[in-house]
Amino acid sequence: MCGKASKVAIAGVSSEVGKTTLLCQLLREFPGWEAIKMTRGHYRSCGKDRHACCVSHLLGDEPLVRSGFQQTYASDKDTGRYWDAGATNVHWVIVTNEQVERGIELALERVKAPGVLIEGNSFLHFIDVDFAVLVTGGVDTKIKSSTRWAFQKASAVYQFDQTNQTSPSETVELLNRKFGPVGLKRSLHPQPAARLGWTPVLPAYAASDFPKLLGRIKQIHSVRGHVLRNGPFATADGAGTNRIAIRLQGEQS
Repeated sequence: MCGKASKVAIAGVSSEVGKTTLLCQLLREFPGWEAIKMTRGHYRSCGKDRHACCVSHLLGDEPLVRSGFQQTYASDKDTGRYWDAGATNVHWVIVTNEQVERGIELALERVKAPGVLIEGNSFLHFIDVDFAVLVTGGVDTKIKSSTRWAFQKASAVYQFDQTNQTSPSETVELLNRKFGPVGLKRSLHPQPAARLGWTPVLPAYAASDFPKLLGRIKQIHSVRGHVLRNGPFATADGAGTNRIAIRLQGEQS
């Protein structure tokens, strides 16, 4: 079913920047959608022993995917917040670094809703989505290495910064400088970017711009549904939809 579902990624430059908050806001705006939480664990993730990590005891030779209310609801966990925000199903994927690709594939196979919101970064190295939001914090927010993949595939940057010391566009430029050639594609205006076959300049939103971000995601979802119903650009891997999404980004930037 997930071949027909819109896939929206919520990635972040680091922990505690507002990924789960944004995902829950979007769930409230998309009734009937599902959610996926990606958790990477390590047997010695805390530098002590196998049980030092909260998920280390769940790691095995194969990815673990837990689905449904009984297996994923806990009021103090992100997955519980997904349910409280209105998700129709929640899938929690627990993997090692080597299991990320298979884990996200297994979770997506379980999705039956018209759309799914996926929280995490590492899976973007292996799959394409219809829209990817990179959530950032303030100017002093630490940027983890997996941000490179998220930034490369990002459709927009969304900034939770209560201090207002840095504008969203300034944050994009900081990412440009940090990731070098990856960021060059994000620095061009739409016209020269289009001539080179690159994604146009990356849209950046503050938390106060949530309605604009929501409108863009709704448009991508609507276009995707239209393409799948009517073709002729519909493809099994969603490539036709991705091309239209990129075109829409260029028109609105």
